[in-house]
Parts: sequence; structure tokens; C-alpha cells
Amino acid sequence: MAILRSLSLFILAGLCEIGGGYLVWLCLKEEKPLWYGIVGGAVLVLYGVIATWQTANFGRVYAAYGGIFIIMALIWAWKVDGFRPDKYDIIGALIAVLGACIIIYMPRK
Repeated sequence: MAILRSLSLFILAGLCEIGGGYLVWLCLKEEKPLWYGIVGGAVLVLYGVIATWQTANFGRVYAAYGGIFIIMALIWAWKVDGFRPDKYDIIGALIAVLGACIIIYMPRK
């Protein structure tokens, strides 16, 4: 159950970071209204809060989050931006998430 909770927090944090960053991107690069950037900034703050709900220490959480983020960013780009990941994107993301799982979930003394 602890692993499921942790994975859920990684996914929630990832959605907040990618979604918040995307709203800021749209505001600054695509000339969307200022409120996109403001909401995006608030969502990015929420991402920072959600990450603190993990039980591991800061360095391990953020190292593992990097691998999870890579997969989520590729899925976001595919579903939202229409970017289709190629086989090298997928292979790289799988290697990164495997590393993330080793970092965060391997038992330690």
C-alpha cells in the first residue's frame, strides 16, 4: 500500500509540475492571458507541497521523481501537444523510470 500511495503522489506532483509549467509556457510563449501564468504559478507551488508528502528524504524523492517526470512529460507532449515519442524516447524513459524505482523502492538497512 505504501508503494501505491507513493506512486500516486509522484503522479499527482508530476501533473501539477507539468500542468503548471504548461500554463506559464502558454502565457509567456503563446500569448495567452496573464491569468494562465498566475494559475500556472499557483499549481507549481502546489507541486512543491505535494512532493513533501513523500516519506523518503528530499534527495531520494527528487532523484526518483526525475524518472517519473520523464515518462509523464512524454505522455503529456503526446496527448496535449501532439508530439509522438519515438522508440528512443520510450527506451530512455523506461530506463529512467527503472532507475527511479530502484532509487526510491529498494529496501535499505
